[in-house]
Formats: sequence, structure tokens, C-alpha cells
Amino acid sequence: MFVHRPGTTRSRRLTLAGILLAALSLTLTTPAAAADVPPRGSAHMGMGVVPNDGQHGTPTPGDATQTEGVDVSSHQGNVAWTTLWNSGVRWAYAKATEGTYYTNPYFAQQYNGSYNVGMIRGAYHFATPDTTSGATQANYFVDHGGGWSRDGKTLPGALDIEWNPYGATCYGKTQSGMVSWIQDFLNTYKARTGRDAVIYTATSWWTQCTGNYGGFAAYNPLWIARYATTVGTLPAGWSYYTMWQYTSTGPTVGDHNRFNGALDRVQALALG
Repeated sequence: MFVHRPGTTRSRRLTLAGILLAALSLTLTTPAAAADVPPRGSAHMGMGVVPNDGQHGTPTPGDATQTEGVDVSSHQGNVAWTTLWNSGVRWAYAKATEGTYYTNPYFAQQYNGSYNVGMIRGAYHFATPDTTSGATQANYFVDHGGGWSRDGKTLPGALDIEWNPYGATCYGKTQSGMVSWIQDFLNTYKARTGRDAVIYTATSWWTQCTGNYGGFAAYNPLWIARYATTVGTLPAGWSYYTMWQYTSTGPTVGDHNRFNGALDRVQALALG
């Protein structure tokens, strides 16, 4: 014999409603969380600076002992190089590769276009130490635009090693493991090109993810990222910077830089 219990039907309805609301909530929030992670290949130099290091003002205008430069990636598309040249920009780096799975579709226009207006240019590689070895990525970089020639207008390749936009800040590596990965990349790049690569990084990331390792300073020029009135404290080992990315909101293209020297010093780095 069925016995009706007061409240049972109402309780079941409330339970079912709760389950449906929870499911709806999960449906609505999951895509938003996934959207926070950019697609592979979309990383670019300095994308982690503002969210991790902040922005602390802009420096005073550079003087004759500093030379203005820019860095670009696919985000800029086809770049107005003549406009940049006329504004005083004299050197540029273009993103060539990322990991071993991405090449910049605008690389030819950016790399050759800057050269054609008279700039001294170079290529950079966005490192993803959690995907393949340093040597593998160095070879991929050299094979896809990151080489060097002694023409007086080609800068050595740059290793962009910074915050991971796709996951764990230090790419799941210990500090010693990160140092080993970087060393693997640098050794391979030197063996392939005869040049020591430039290291682009930020002091806070370098301290966290390498333990503030100072062993690369003797051979690898430092390109420091710091959006402030001064460069601040440099990573261990380097007593001066070679290049400084000082803003992501500059004219024509966002990322503007200063070379720590007059134009003849940029030419000296290009010549090796």
C-alpha cells in the first residue's frame, strides 16, 4: 500500500531544480575559464609584464646615447616600417617562432620590411620549455628565420623566456631544470650560428624560475622587460642591460625599446 509522505514531492522538485542549476552554472563558467588561456602560438614578447610586474610610469625621453627600437609579432600584422623609421626607430626584432609548432605568418614582411627601410633587425623565439627540449627549439628557431649573417644589419637571435601564458608560470620546471633548459637552447644556438643569443626576460620572472641564476651574463646580452621610469634591479650577473623594453603602449606598434648605446653600438652587436 502506497503511503503519501507530506513534503516528499516538494523535496524531490527542489533537489532536481538544484541539480539543473548546478549543471547550468558549470556550462556557463567552463567556457569562460577556458577563454582565459590563449591559443598556442599567440604568445608575444612582454605579454606577461603588465599582469605580473605591473606598469609603473614611463621613462623620460631617451637621449643620443640610446637608440629606439621595436619588437613585433603576428599581433601587429603588416607593419608600417616607413612610419616607424621616420619617427626615429632604428632597430627591430620580429617573432619568428614559438615552441616547435608555430611560425609567424607575418615574419617575412616584418623581418624584411624593417631591413628594407634601413633598420638593423633580428628575430626572436618565444620559449615553451614544457613542450620540447632547448636544443630542439633552438634548431627549430634557426631553421625558421632565427639565423644570423655578418651583413652588419642582422642582430643575433633572441630567446624570449618569460611567464607561461598557457599554464604554470615556470612551465613545470624546477629552477635548476629551467637553467639547464636555457643552457641547452643557448649552446645549440651558438653551435648553429656562431653567435651568443640575446636573453629577453624580466627580473621577477628570472628570480622566481631560475633562482636568479647569474651564469649567462658573461656571454649573453640582456634584454630586460620593465615598464617603469627606470629598469630597476637587473637579474644576477648582469651589471648593465643591452636593451630595455620600456612600454607596450608606444606609437605605431605598442612594444618600444631602447638600446643602451648609440647607433654604432647597435651596429657593433650586429657585426659580432
